[in-house]
Amino acid sequence: MTELLSTAGIAVVVFVTTNIDDILLLAAFFANPKLGPRAVVLGQLLGMVVLTLASALAALLALAVPEGVIGLLGVVPLGLGLHQLWALWRARGASGEGDDAEREQEDRLPATRSQVLAIAGVTIANGGDNLGVYIPLFAREPSWIGLYALVFAVLTLVWCGLGHWLVNHSIVGARIRRFGHVALPFVLIALGLYILADARVLL
Repeated sequence: MTELLSTAGIAVVVFVTTNIDDILLLAAFFANPKLGPRAVVLGQLLGMVVLTLASALAALLALAVPEGVIGLLGVVPLGLGLHQLWALWRARGASGEGDDAEREQEDRLPATRSQVLAIAGVTIANGGDNLGVYIPLFAREPSWIGLYALVFAVLTLVWCGLGHWLVNHSIVGARIRRFGHVALPFVLIALGLYILADARVLL
């Protein structure tokens, strides 16, 4: 029992330290009226599942992710950010009333597969540090991979809850909702460029 609690505690610490930057990113996602809350949660979960499975597979097969390869995934948030920036620029040309009507309609849209996959792609691309920590951890304690995966899944939902709470906070929520959809493209572009910088070792 002591070992179980100790391993669960390690899983919590590992998740928090490798995903602390995701809180603001999730808040920006939730603040974007074009992204349904369900899509954000499902996309984040899917991304974490892929990262966890990839780490477990690499650990069990005694593989190491070549330095710089993960950096190539930076094209995902970069491309998504550029696409949203282009959409934002086009939307500014429309009337304010039309924008409000369009935004209200978009708020009612259900989660789509493309939204889920886009958010999952950003989560995976931003998961270089996750892989760097998860793979050696899983390789050291392969019998506890199932527990690590369970804790990561639960904490991913907690992270989504914190991001959603932050957007709806009485003090900062209004500003996040007002400027979040404008800031998100720039955040994604900056994140993509930051991740791509790690791929320089491949040149």
